[in-house]
Amino acid sequence: MPIKKDNIFSLLDQAGPFATGEAAPSYHPYTVQTKEWVLRTRASGMLTKYRVLRNQLFELLDVHSFAEIQILIGNREQRRITELRAYALLGNMFGLDGNEREVISKINTYSRIADAVIRYLKGKVLANYASFIEMTNEVDATNSPMDLLLIVFDDRYHQKARFEAKRKLILMSLAGSIDQRERETDIENKFAQFLFFLNEHVWSRDLKIGELEFAYLLSEHEPDSFACKEVRVIRSDLIMDIDRQKGQKITLIKRRRFRGDGREIPIYVSIRKKPPEAKVLKLLRKGEENPAVAVDDELGLMGVVESVNDVKIFQKHLTHSASAAGSFMTLDEVTDTLAGGGHAPSTPGSSAKTPMFKFFARLGGMRVEFIVHTHKSYINYLYQRDVAHDEYEVKRIFDSGVAEMLFPQDIYHLDMSEIKEVIVRWFRNRLEES
Repeated sequence: MPIKKDNIFSLLDQAGPFATGEAAPSYHPYTVQTKEWVLRTRASGMLTKYRVLRNQLFELLDVHSFAEIQILIGNREQRRITELRAYALLGNMFGLDGNEREVISKINTYSRIADAVIRYLKGKVLANYASFIEMTNEVDATNSPMDLLLIVFDDRYHQKARFEAKRKLILMSLAGSIDQRERETDIENKFAQFLFFLNEHVWSRDLKIGELEFAYLLSEHEPDSFACKEVRVIRSDLIMDIDRQKGQKITLIKRRRFRGDGREIPIYVSIRKKPPEAKVLKLLRKGEENPAVAVDDELGLMGVVESVNDVKIFQKHLTHSASAAGSFMTLDEVTDTLAGGGHAPSTPGSSAKTPMFKFFARLGGMRVEFIVHTHKSYINYLYQRDVAHDEYEVKRIFDSGVAEMLFPQDIYHLDMSEIKEVIVRWFRNRLEES
Protein backbone atom coordinates (compact mmCIF):
# COMPACT_ATOMS: atom_id res chain seq x y z
CA MET A 1 0.00 0.00 0.00
CA PRO A 2 1.56 3.34 -1.03
CA ILE A 3 2.23 5.96 1.63
CA LYS A 4 -0.23 8.85 1.44
CA LYS A 5 1.25 12.23 0.58
CA ASP A 6 -1.13 14.24 2.74
CA ASN A 7 -0.20 12.93 6.18
CA ILE A 8 2.73 12.59 8.54
CA PHE A 9 3.70 9.14 7.25
CA SER A 10 5.09 10.69 4.06
CA LEU A 11 8.09 11.72 6.18
CA LEU A 12 9.08 8.04 6.36
CA ASP A 13 8.92 7.44 2.61
CA GLN A 14 12.48 6.70 1.46
CA ALA A 15 11.38 7.27 -2.13
CA GLY A 16 9.93 10.70 -1.35
CA PRO A 17 11.35 14.21 -0.81
CA PHE A 18 11.75 13.68 2.96
CA ALA A 19 13.91 10.57 2.63
CA THR A 20 16.76 10.16 5.11
CA GLY A 21 19.95 10.31 3.07
CA GLU A 22 23.46 9.13 3.74
CA ALA A 23 24.33 12.69 4.83
CA ALA A 24 22.25 14.88 7.13
CA PRO A 25 20.16 17.58 5.38
CA SER A 26 21.93 20.93 5.07
CA TYR A 27 19.45 22.98 2.99
CA HIS A 28 21.96 25.58 1.85
CA PRO A 29 19.69 27.64 -0.43
CA TYR A 30 22.05 28.17 -3.37
CA THR A 31 23.55 24.72 -3.89
CA VAL A 32 22.79 22.62 -6.96
CA GLN A 33 21.54 19.80 -4.73
CA THR A 34 19.04 22.08 -2.96
CA LYS A 35 17.72 23.48 -6.24
CA GLU A 36 17.25 19.96 -7.61
CA TRP A 37 15.49 18.94 -4.41
CA VAL A 38 13.11 21.91 -4.68
CA LEU A 39 12.24 20.94 -8.27
CA ARG A 40 11.55 17.31 -7.26
CA THR A 41 9.48 18.37 -4.27
CA ARG A 42 7.42 20.82 -6.33
CA ALA A 43 6.84 18.11 -8.95
CA SER A 44 5.64 15.72 -6.22
CA GLY A 45 3.08 18.29 -5.03
CA MET A 46 4.61 18.38 -1.53
CA LEU A 47 6.32 21.76 -1.49
CA THR A 48 3.54 23.30 0.61
CA LYS A 49 3.77 20.42 3.07
CA TYR A 50 7.51 21.02 3.30
CA ARG A 51 6.97 24.71 4.12
CA VAL A 52 4.44 23.87 6.82
CA LEU A 53 6.78 21.31 8.41
CA ARG A 54 9.73 23.69 8.19
CA ASN A 55 7.78 26.42 10.00
CA GLN A 56 6.73 23.96 12.72
CA LEU A 57 10.31 22.77 13.10
CA PHE A 58 11.69 26.29 13.43
CA GLU A 59 9.01 27.21 15.97
CA LEU A 60 9.65 24.16 18.14
CA LEU A 61 13.43 24.70 18.09
CA ASP A 62 13.08 28.52 18.37
CA VAL A 63 15.30 29.13 15.31
CA HIS A 64 14.90 31.02 12.03
CA SER A 65 17.05 28.96 9.67
CA PHE A 66 18.64 25.56 9.20
CA ALA A 67 22.01 27.15 9.89
CA GLU A 68 20.80 28.03 13.40
CA ILE A 69 19.94 24.36 13.96
CA GLN A 70 23.62 23.48 13.47
CA ILE A 71 24.57 26.15 16.01
CA LEU A 72 22.02 24.76 18.46
CA ILE A 73 23.45 21.25 18.11
CA GLY A 74 26.77 22.41 19.55
CA ASN A 75 25.43 24.76 22.26
CA ARG A 76 24.64 22.68 25.33
CA GLU A 77 23.30 25.56 27.45
CA GLN A 78 20.95 26.80 24.73
CA ARG A 79 19.81 23.23 24.07
CA ARG A 80 18.65 22.92 27.67
CA ILE A 81 16.63 26.15 27.45
CA THR A 82 15.15 25.14 24.08
CA GLU A 83 14.32 21.67 25.34
CA LEU A 84 12.25 22.97 28.27
CA ARG A 85 10.45 25.38 25.94
CA ALA A 86 9.71 22.53 23.51
CA TYR A 87 8.30 20.36 26.30
CA ALA A 88 6.01 23.22 27.39
CA LEU A 89 4.77 23.82 23.83
CA LEU A 90 4.09 20.13 23.23
CA GLY A 91 2.40 19.77 26.62
CA ASN A 92 -0.01 22.55 25.76
CA MET A 93 -0.63 21.10 22.31
CA PHE A 94 -1.63 17.74 23.78
CA GLY A 95 -3.63 19.39 26.59
CA LEU A 96 -1.46 18.04 29.41
CA ASP A 97 -2.03 19.33 32.93
CA GLY A 98 0.55 19.53 35.70
CA ASN A 99 3.84 21.16 36.54
CA GLU A 100 6.94 21.13 34.35
CA ARG A 101 8.21 17.80 35.67
CA GLU A 102 4.82 16.10 35.23
CA VAL A 103 4.47 17.34 31.65
CA ILE A 104 7.99 16.16 30.79
CA SER A 105 7.27 12.78 32.36
CA LYS A 106 4.06 12.38 30.38
CA ILE A 107 5.68 13.30 27.05
CA ASN A 108 8.49 10.87 27.81
CA THR A 109 5.87 8.11 28.11
CA TYR A 110 5.08 8.77 24.44
CA SER A 111 8.72 7.94 23.75
CA ARG A 112 8.35 4.63 25.56
CA ILE A 113 5.20 3.84 23.57
CA ALA A 114 7.09 4.59 20.34
CA ASP A 115 9.83 2.18 21.42
CA ALA A 116 7.18 -0.40 22.38
CA VAL A 117 5.83 -0.39 18.81
CA ILE A 118 9.24 -1.34 17.43
CA ARG A 119 9.90 -3.86 20.22
CA TYR A 120 6.53 -5.52 19.60
CA LEU A 121 7.37 -6.06 15.93
CA LYS A 122 10.90 -7.13 16.81
CA GLY A 123 9.66 -9.60 19.41
CA LYS A 124 6.78 -11.14 17.45
CA VAL A 125 6.09 -10.51 13.77
CA LEU A 126 9.74 -9.92 12.81
CA ALA A 127 11.33 -11.94 15.62
CA ASN A 128 13.39 -14.02 13.17
CA TYR A 129 14.94 -10.81 11.85
CA ALA A 130 15.42 -9.05 15.19
CA SER A 131 19.13 -8.45 14.61
CA PHE A 132 18.33 -6.61 11.36
CA ILE A 133 15.84 -4.18 12.86
CA GLU A 134 17.34 -3.58 16.29
CA MET A 135 17.21 0.09 17.22
CA THR A 136 20.36 2.20 17.46
CA ASN A 137 21.30 2.48 21.14
CA GLU A 138 21.54 6.27 21.12
CA VAL A 139 18.04 6.63 19.67
CA ASP A 140 16.61 4.00 22.00
CA ALA A 141 17.98 5.90 25.01
CA THR A 142 16.69 9.32 23.88
CA ASN A 143 13.28 10.50 25.09
CA SER A 144 13.45 14.25 24.44
CA PRO A 145 11.64 15.32 21.24
CA MET A 146 14.13 18.14 20.78
CA ASP A 147 17.14 15.83 21.07
CA LEU A 148 15.56 13.45 18.55
CA LEU A 149 14.95 16.35 16.15
CA LEU A 150 18.55 17.47 16.42
CA ILE A 151 19.78 13.92 15.68
CA VAL A 152 17.94 14.14 12.34
CA PHE A 153 20.09 17.16 11.39
CA ASP A 154 23.35 16.00 12.97
CA ASP A 155 25.73 14.52 10.39
CA ARG A 156 27.76 12.82 13.12
CA TYR A 157 24.95 10.24 13.28
CA HIS A 158 24.67 7.41 10.78
CA GLN A 159 21.79 7.33 8.28
CA LYS A 160 20.05 4.52 10.23
CA ALA A 161 20.19 6.47 13.50
CA ARG A 162 18.83 9.63 11.85
CA PHE A 163 15.98 7.68 10.23
CA GLU A 164 15.14 6.02 13.55
CA ALA A 165 15.11 9.37 15.35
CA LYS A 166 12.62 10.70 12.78
CA ARG A 167 10.56 7.52 13.00
CA LYS A 168 10.48 7.74 16.79
CA LEU A 169 9.25 11.33 16.65
CA ILE A 170 6.40 10.33 14.33
CA LEU A 171 5.41 7.40 16.55
CA MET A 172 5.55 9.71 19.59
CA SER A 173 3.23 12.14 17.82
CA LEU A 174 0.73 9.34 17.20
CA ALA A 175 1.02 8.20 20.83
CA GLY A 176 0.33 11.75 21.99
CA SER A 177 -2.76 12.00 19.78
CA ILE A 178 -4.04 8.68 21.13
CA ASP A 179 -3.45 9.76 24.73
CA GLN A 180 -5.28 13.05 24.10
CA ARG A 181 -8.18 11.14 22.55
CA GLU A 182 -8.35 8.75 25.52
CA ARG A 183 -8.48 11.65 27.96
CA GLU A 184 -11.20 13.35 25.93
CA THR A 185 -13.31 10.17 25.77
CA ASP A 186 -12.53 9.15 29.39
CA ILE A 187 -11.64 5.65 28.23
CA GLU A 188 -10.10 4.52 31.54
CA ASN A 189 -13.31 5.26 33.42
CA LYS A 190 -15.43 3.64 30.71
CA PHE A 191 -13.33 0.47 30.83
CA ALA A 192 -13.91 0.25 34.59
CA GLN A 193 -17.63 0.81 34.01
CA PHE A 194 -17.65 -1.95 31.39
CA LEU A 195 -16.05 -4.45 33.78
CA PHE A 196 -18.54 -3.44 36.50
CA PHE A 197 -21.45 -3.98 34.09
CA LEU A 198 -20.20 -7.46 33.18
CA ASN A 199 -19.65 -8.54 36.78
CA GLU A 200 -22.91 -7.08 38.08
CA HIS A 201 -25.31 -7.93 35.29
CA VAL A 202 -23.86 -10.41 32.75
CA TRP A 203 -21.89 -13.17 34.49
CA SER A 204 -23.41 -15.76 36.77
CA ARG A 205 -23.62 -14.84 40.45
CA ASP A 206 -22.84 -18.48 41.33
CA LEU A 207 -19.16 -17.81 40.58
CA LYS A 208 -16.99 -15.29 42.36
CA ILE A 209 -15.63 -12.33 40.40
CA GLY A 210 -12.64 -13.58 38.42
CA GLU A 211 -13.40 -17.26 39.12
CA LEU A 212 -12.73 -19.40 36.06
CA GLU A 213 -13.45 -23.03 35.18
CA PHE A 214 -10.67 -24.82 33.26
CA ALA A 215 -11.57 -26.95 30.26
CA TYR A 216 -9.88 -28.08 27.05
CA LEU A 217 -11.00 -28.22 23.44
CA LEU A 218 -9.81 -31.31 21.54
CA SER A 219 -10.05 -30.51 17.85
CA GLU A 220 -9.46 -32.55 14.71
CA HIS A 221 -8.30 -30.75 11.56
CA GLU A 222 -8.43 -31.16 7.79
CA PRO A 223 -4.94 -32.01 6.46
CA ASP A 224 -5.03 -29.50 3.57
CA SER A 225 -6.58 -26.37 5.11
CA PHE A 226 -6.17 -27.25 8.80
CA ALA A 227 -9.83 -26.27 9.21
CA CYS A 228 -11.62 -27.75 12.19
CA LYS A 229 -13.58 -30.92 11.33
CA GLU A 230 -14.73 -31.72 14.84
CA VAL A 231 -14.25 -30.32 18.34
CA ARG A 232 -15.28 -31.55 21.76
CA VAL A 233 -14.82 -30.36 25.33
CA ILE A 234 -12.51 -32.34 27.63
CA ARG A 235 -12.70 -31.84 31.39
CA SER A 236 -9.45 -30.67 32.96
CA ASP A 237 -9.21 -33.80 35.15
CA LEU A 238 -9.30 -36.02 32.05
CA ILE A 239 -6.83 -34.18 29.82
CA MET A 240 -3.83 -36.29 30.90
CA ASP A 241 -5.58 -39.38 29.51
CA ILE A 242 -5.73 -37.91 26.00
CA ASP A 243 -3.17 -39.16 23.51
CA ARG A 244 -3.07 -36.39 20.89
CA GLN A 245 -2.80 -37.69 17.33
CA LYS A 246 -1.42 -36.03 14.21
CA GLY A 247 -3.86 -33.40 12.95
CA GLN A 248 -5.29 -32.79 16.41
CA LYS A 249 -4.89 -29.77 18.72
CA ILE A 250 -5.58 -29.35 22.41
CA THR A 251 -6.57 -25.81 23.44
CA LEU A 252 -7.07 -24.55 26.98
CA ILE A 253 -10.09 -22.32 27.64
CA LYS A 254 -10.86 -20.74 31.02
CA ARG A 255 -14.58 -20.18 31.20
CA ARG A 256 -17.07 -18.00 33.06
CA ARG A 257 -20.80 -18.61 33.02
CA PHE A 258 -23.95 -16.66 32.23
CA ARG A 259 -27.56 -17.61 32.76
CA GLY A 260 -29.72 -17.73 29.63
CA ASP A 261 -32.63 -19.77 28.32
CA GLY A 262 -33.16 -21.19 31.81
CA ARG A 263 -29.67 -22.72 32.16
CA GLU A 264 -26.08 -21.91 33.05
CA ILE A 265 -24.01 -21.58 29.86
CA PRO A 266 -20.19 -21.67 29.97
CA ILE A 267 -18.33 -18.99 28.00
CA TYR A 268 -14.65 -18.27 27.47
CA VAL A 269 -14.10 -14.51 27.57
CA SER A 270 -11.22 -12.28 26.56
CA ILE A 271 -11.84 -8.65 27.52
CA ARG A 272 -9.70 -6.13 25.70
CA LYS A 273 -8.59 -2.57 26.11
CA LYS A 274 -6.11 -2.00 23.32
CA PRO A 275 -2.65 -0.98 24.63
CA PRO A 276 -1.25 2.27 23.19
CA GLU A 277 1.30 0.52 20.95
CA ALA A 278 -1.49 -1.56 19.35
CA LYS A 279 -3.42 1.64 18.65
CA VAL A 280 -0.34 3.25 17.10
CA LEU A 281 0.06 0.22 14.83
CA LYS A 282 -3.58 0.45 13.83
CA LEU A 283 -3.11 4.11 12.83
CA LEU A 284 -0.08 3.08 10.78
CA ARG A 285 -1.94 0.23 9.06
CA LYS A 286 -4.83 2.50 8.14
CA GLY A 287 -2.57 5.38 7.11
CA GLU A 288 -4.59 7.63 9.40
CA GLU A 289 -3.29 10.21 11.90
CA ASN A 290 -6.59 10.78 13.69
CA PRO A 291 -7.37 8.11 16.33
CA ALA A 292 -11.00 9.25 16.45
CA VAL A 293 -11.34 7.99 12.86
CA ALA A 294 -9.13 4.91 12.85
CA VAL A 295 -9.45 3.40 16.35
CA ASP A 296 -13.12 2.51 16.76
CA ASP A 297 -12.66 -0.59 18.95
CA GLU A 298 -11.01 0.74 22.10
CA LEU A 299 -13.24 -1.46 24.28
CA GLY A 300 -13.84 -5.03 23.23
CA LEU A 301 -14.91 -8.47 24.33
CA MET A 302 -14.41 -11.79 22.59
CA GLY A 303 -16.59 -14.64 23.78
CA VAL A 304 -16.55 -18.34 22.90
CA VAL A 305 -19.58 -20.57 23.46
CA GLU A 306 -20.40 -24.07 22.27
CA SER A 307 -22.97 -23.54 19.53
CA VAL A 308 -24.64 -21.00 17.26
CA ASN A 309 -27.73 -21.25 19.45
CA ASP A 310 -25.65 -20.27 22.48
CA VAL A 311 -24.35 -17.25 20.53
CA LYS A 312 -27.93 -16.07 20.00
CA ILE A 313 -28.75 -16.65 23.66
CA PHE A 314 -25.70 -14.63 24.73
CA GLN A 315 -26.65 -11.70 22.49
CA LYS A 316 -30.18 -11.72 23.92
CA HIS A 317 -28.78 -11.97 27.45
CA LEU A 318 -26.60 -8.90 26.83
CA THR A 319 -29.64 -6.87 25.78
CA HIS A 320 -31.54 -7.88 28.92
CA SER A 321 -28.49 -7.21 31.09
CA ALA A 322 -28.16 -3.70 29.70
CA SER A 323 -31.82 -3.04 30.52
CA ALA A 324 -31.24 -4.36 34.04
CA ALA A 325 -28.36 -1.89 34.33
CA GLY A 326 -30.71 0.93 33.31
CA SER A 327 -29.54 1.37 29.72
CA PHE A 328 -31.05 0.60 26.35
CA MET A 329 -28.60 -1.26 24.08
CA THR A 330 -28.41 -0.97 20.31
CA LEU A 331 -26.27 -3.02 17.94
CA ASP A 332 -24.26 -1.38 15.13
CA GLU A 333 -22.37 -2.93 12.21
CA VAL A 334 -23.67 -6.45 12.84
CA THR A 335 -21.82 -9.21 10.94
CA ASP A 336 -22.91 -12.84 11.29
CA THR A 337 -21.00 -15.42 9.24
CA LEU A 338 -21.16 -18.33 11.67
CA ALA A 339 -23.75 -20.11 9.54
CA GLY A 340 -21.74 -19.70 6.35
CA GLY A 341 -20.91 -17.00 3.83
CA GLY A 342 -18.21 -14.39 4.12
CA HIS A 343 -17.70 -10.73 4.84
CA ALA A 344 -15.83 -7.98 3.08
CA PRO A 345 -12.73 -7.25 5.18
CA SER A 346 -11.79 -3.58 5.50
CA THR A 347 -8.23 -4.18 6.63
CA PRO A 348 -5.34 -5.31 4.37
CA GLY A 349 -4.32 -8.86 5.25
CA SER A 350 -7.72 -9.79 6.66
CA SER A 351 -9.45 -12.96 5.51
CA ALA A 352 -13.01 -12.94 4.19
CA LYS A 353 -13.27 -16.55 5.38
CA THR A 354 -13.15 -15.74 9.09
CA PRO A 355 -16.48 -16.87 10.62
CA MET A 356 -17.75 -14.84 13.57
CA PHE A 357 -20.68 -12.98 15.06
CA LYS A 358 -19.47 -9.39 15.40
CA PHE A 359 -21.21 -6.19 16.43
CA PHE A 360 -20.72 -2.92 18.25
CA ALA A 361 -22.97 -2.40 21.26
CA ARG A 362 -23.96 1.05 22.49
CA LEU A 363 -24.87 1.05 26.16
CA GLY A 364 -24.26 3.23 29.21
CA GLY A 365 -22.45 5.88 27.18
CA MET A 366 -20.00 3.30 25.78
CA ARG A 367 -19.45 1.72 22.38
CA VAL A 368 -18.07 -1.78 22.82
CA GLU A 369 -16.96 -4.23 20.13
CA PHE A 370 -18.22 -7.78 20.68
CA ILE A 371 -16.91 -10.79 18.76
CA VAL A 372 -18.60 -14.09 19.60
CA HIS A 373 -17.40 -17.49 18.37
CA THR A 374 -18.61 -21.04 18.59
CA HIS A 375 -16.04 -23.64 19.66
CA LYS A 376 -15.51 -24.59 16.02
CA SER A 377 -15.14 -21.04 14.68
CA TYR A 378 -12.79 -20.19 17.56
CA ILE A 379 -10.55 -23.13 16.71
CA ASN A 380 -10.50 -21.96 13.08
CA TYR A 381 -9.72 -18.44 14.30
CA LEU A 382 -6.67 -19.89 16.05
CA TYR A 383 -5.41 -22.46 13.55
CA GLN A 384 -7.01 -22.53 10.07
CA ARG A 385 -4.81 -21.60 7.12
CA ASP A 386 -5.54 -18.10 5.73
CA VAL A 387 -7.84 -17.50 8.72
CA ALA A 388 -5.72 -17.91 11.89
CA HIS A 389 -5.25 -14.65 13.77
CA ASP A 390 -1.48 -14.99 14.16
CA GLU A 391 -1.18 -15.51 10.40
CA TYR A 392 -3.52 -12.57 9.76
CA GLU A 393 -1.49 -10.37 12.10
CA VAL A 394 1.67 -11.06 10.10
CA LYS A 395 -0.01 -10.48 6.74
CA ARG A 396 -1.59 -7.16 7.70
CA ILE A 397 1.74 -5.71 8.84
CA PHE A 398 3.19 -6.47 5.42
CA ASP A 399 0.14 -5.95 3.19
CA SER A 400 -0.62 -2.55 4.72
CA GLY A 401 2.92 -1.38 3.95
CA VAL A 402 3.78 -0.82 7.61
CA ALA A 403 6.79 -3.16 7.58
CA GLU A 404 8.39 -1.41 4.60
CA MET A 405 7.54 2.04 5.97
CA LEU A 406 9.11 1.40 9.39
CA PHE A 407 12.02 -0.68 8.07
CA PRO A 408 12.84 0.53 4.53
CA GLN A 409 15.00 -1.82 2.48
CA ASP A 410 17.78 0.68 1.71
CA ILE A 411 18.44 1.08 5.45
CA TYR A 412 17.61 -2.33 6.92
CA HIS A 413 18.52 -4.52 3.92
CA LEU A 414 15.35 -6.60 4.14
CA ASP A 415 13.11 -7.30 1.14
CA MET A 416 9.72 -7.32 2.85
CA SER A 417 7.96 -9.01 -0.07
CA GLU A 418 10.34 -11.96 0.24
CA ILE A 419 10.50 -12.35 3.99
CA LYS A 420 6.70 -12.11 4.33
CA GLU A 421 6.27 -15.59 2.83
CA VAL A 422 9.08 -16.97 5.01
CA ILE A 423 7.52 -15.55 8.17
CA VAL A 424 4.01 -16.72 7.27
CA ARG A 425 5.34 -20.26 6.73
CA TRP A 426 7.16 -20.14 10.07
CA PHE A 427 4.00 -19.08 11.90
CA ARG A 428 1.99 -21.76 10.11
CA ASN A 429 4.46 -24.48 11.14
CA ARG A 430 4.34 -23.28 14.73
CA LEU A 431 0.54 -23.24 14.74
CA GLU A 432 0.18 -26.72 13.27
CA GLU A 433 3.04 -28.58 14.88
CA SER A 434 3.33 -27.16 18.40
